[in-house]
Amino acid sequence: MTGTIFDVRRFSTHDGGGIRTTMFMKGCPLSCVWCHNPEGISVEPRPLHFPTKCMGCGICCRLAKHGGMTREDGGVRLHPDRQEDWPALVDACPAGALAWDSRTVTVGQAVEELLKDRAFFKYGGGITLSGGEPLLQPEFAAAVLKGMQEEGVHTAMETSLYAGSEALRMVLPHLDLIYADVKICDRERHRRYVGASNEQILDNLELLLTSEKRDRAVIRTPLIPEFTAYRENIAGIARLLSGIYPDVAWELLNYNPLAEAKYHLVDREFCFKENPGRYTAEEMEAFARIARENGVRNVIVEG
Repeated sequence: MTGTIFDVRRFSTHDGGGIRTTMFMKGCPLSCVWCHNPEGISVEPRPLHFPTKCMGCGICCRLAKHGGMTREDGGVRLHPDRQEDWPALVDACPAGALAWDSRTVTVGQAVEELLKDRAFFKYGGGITLSGGEPLLQPEFAAAVLKGMQEEGVHTAMETSLYAGSEALRMVLPHLDLIYADVKICDRERHRRYVGASNEQILDNLELLLTSEKRDRAVIRTPLIPEFTAYRENIAGIARLLSGIYPDVAWELLNYNPLAEAKYHLVDREFCFKENPGRYTAEEMEAFARIARENGVRNVIVEG
């Protein structure tokens, strides 16, 4: 069995306790306009060009037979939609400025790569599957999680919950911790800014918060200016969560402006023309107060 991943990040202190290694799985059925990992949305592998690594040697332009690589404005431009022998072009780049955005690995290879950091896991760390959306590859995700648990490693996952309930049931037995996003309460706004109805997400949310794993779940809401970070949304999600399980852990994530830098790599347009800054501690506490006033007792504020 194989899966497609686009990154492995080591020595993380987020998304679970201790020092963690996070494996990012490629492909997401949603299209949040603020997506922090736009390179993980498409399920199809594609080449990327990194201008900061490019030497300007022009080898790729000479080898490209159909205009997949061209010289423009004193540099090199990638046209990934054009038919080329992309593996050959990537291999030919002497500086590593051309690279694939993902790779296919077996379950065994994934487990082996994650276990390289097991020396750090004994201090309370572990591994986290993220994305993209891990539940888009549920069999692979479940097998990797199971393999890590058999090695005595703490397991966690980040998910949007936008998947069939069977996919969620497949991974739950192998998770020590699950982070689940609930972004927008209103269905029409969710469809407009996230790219799909939130009906399946809410069904899976109830499944999760009425399961034996509910105390190992952390619900997350990213606070995105204009899109999620407003009183009615925070209050609505709080009432929804408290109506299922008032003791649920709910984490409010501060806006992260760093995602904008990735959008040129995948030819996507970022949602803000002028990128806002992070919320202050006082503003974050004001959001948390709304959450508590609407019934959630365990609110976590991520600064």
